[in-house]
Amino acid sequence: MNTAVKLGAYVAGLAVVFGGALGLGNAVGPLSGEPAKPSHDSGNHAAATPAPQATAGHGEHAAPAQQAKSNTPGGLQVSENGYTFTPLTAAIKPGEPTDFQFTVTGPDGKAVTDYQVQHDKKLHFIVVSRDLGTFQHLHPVEAGGGVWSVKMTLPEAGAYRAFADFAPTGGQALTLGGDLLVAGDYTPKALPAASRTSEVDGYTVTLDGELLPGQQSKLTLKVSKDGKPVTDLQPYLGAYGHLVALRGSDLAYLHVHPDGEPGDGKTQPGPEIVFYAEVPSRGDYRLFLDFQHEGKVRTADFTLGAGQGSTVKPSAEPTPSSTEHGDDHKH
Repeated sequence: MNTAVKLGAYVAGLAVVFGGALGLGNAVGPLSGEPAKPSHDSGNHAAATPAPQATAGHGEHAAPAQQAKSNTPGGLQVSENGYTFTPLTAAIKPGEPTDFQFTVTGPDGKAVTDYQVQHDKKLHFIVVSRDLGTFQHLHPVEAGGGVWSVKMTLPEAGAYRAFADFAPTGGQALTLGGDLLVAGDYTPKALPAASRTSEVDGYTVTLDGELLPGQQSKLTLKVSKDGKPVTDLQPYLGAYGHLVALRGSDLAYLHVHPDGEPGDGKTQPGPEIVFYAEVPSRGDYRLFLDFQHEGKVRTADFTLGAGQGSTVKPSAEPTPSSTEHGDDHKH
């Protein structure tokens, strides 16, 4: 689309797009069950292929009896297994800081107040633009009574997707997704070009490996700065790196973790961070790697095709990242 369109016109067709996206998610079906861990698995952060719920958050916390309940990739539904993501803040203005509040209600209709701690947090909150050009990994705080609050700024008018990644105490890990709309003129953008190299704040991150639909695949990300390997990455949320993958067609969510963890006696603090992941289908995916060095969290981003379904053209140039960081980091 070459000219800006009003958001109202975009929203008029959004329900059709979301309906089709959910249908695609259901058509994908469940991933294969969790196989034996590979020999290079160092322990607590699962290096093996996630079970079906891995696409719905931190699946290693799911109760075995509950693992067959979901056959839809995470983030496509606002409600799952009786739990519902409910935004409480309606108005969001582009470029202005907003105290965004939300709740997660449980099967009893009440706000959930008891969560398992996963990677140092009770709840992880991800916000992306629907064209996957912007990414924010935020850390909301409990405001009381099951209400979560987070300060965030959505840079432009348009449609965004928010993901609440959590595990209620005694329940399985889930990722619920909801839409956020920012009023104003909006020009949709194409998915960023396919690239295996990302540059952010003077760091270069390269990605080696392939995404294989329905199969475990190894992804190795290597961090360097000023042409030199970074060998002193710092732990962030209990790991040397966190990787979020989102399917370009419908924003199906996959959260994976690296092979090994700080302090296990085997995992080195860089320059390489190794992940094992399984994507649910062919197509294009956006990958976002969070890593910490010299006291600051940065995000490297990539576009990668799985199988023969890639529709974006590769780029010979590194992807420059406009990521801004602080305690809550964003791309």
